[in-house]
Amino acid sequence: MASTTTRTYRKHFTPLESNPDVFTELIHKLGVSSCLSFQDVLSLEPELLGFVPRPIHALILVFPTTEEYERRVAIEDLNAEDVFDGRDEADVVFFRQTINNACGLYAILHAVCNGEARNSFGTPTLPYNCLTADPKDRALALEDSRELERAYADVAQKGHTAPPESAEDEVDFHYIAFVKSHINNHLYQLDGDRKRPIKLAALREGEGVLSEQCLDVIRGMMFEDNVNFSLMALVG
Repeated sequence: MASTTTRTYRKHFTPLESNPDVFTELIHKLGVSSCLSFQDVLSLEPELLGFVPRPIHALILVFPTTEEYERRVAIEDLNAEDVFDGRDEADVVFFRQTINNACGLYAILHAVCNGEARNSFGTPTLPYNCLTADPKDRALALEDSRELERAYADVAQKGHTAPPESAEDEVDFHYIAFVKSHINNHLYQLDGDRKRPIKLAALREGEGVLSEQCLDVIRGMMFEDNVNFSLMALVG
């Protein structure tokens, strides 16, 4: 999905297929440790969640967007302060989306740059360089990176479905990430198409992204909009 609002973009990427192998290949191309990978989460039932490898560092949800979803997001963001204009969150790394159709990339970066996963890449890599940059510099770093563009273009052609004919063609699905702060136990929903991070809850010691608070949000999005969904976990 390009955006829930009308914007003008100077760069367009072919959207990624919701495929853990594609996502895993991209993070490894960007310098993330081979110990980390994405895995499908096939069910939210507790007995089946137990089969997901541990530790789980982040979740990425992909879902078809609806007009109702876009209206709700627009209302929620109406009076929100944009990270480009004001204070950045101190305990989470947030990427404001400025590349069209690249919401999968932004969800991936949110997953690997937060929580314990942020310790999984060395220097100098693009994710590492983004950790301490401010939101505007992060956005420019992604837009200007030829390394990222090459790596992304390679994996965007992979998967089981044919990509759109043009990178500027709109798609009706969207990716968001759920992460735990590396500083405290705050649980965040990170969507580069929103103006800023969304703090969901303060987790108890030992709780992670599979906490009931996070799963309740995901279930709410599934049932409220009555849409199909796919969920991946960053593990390792």
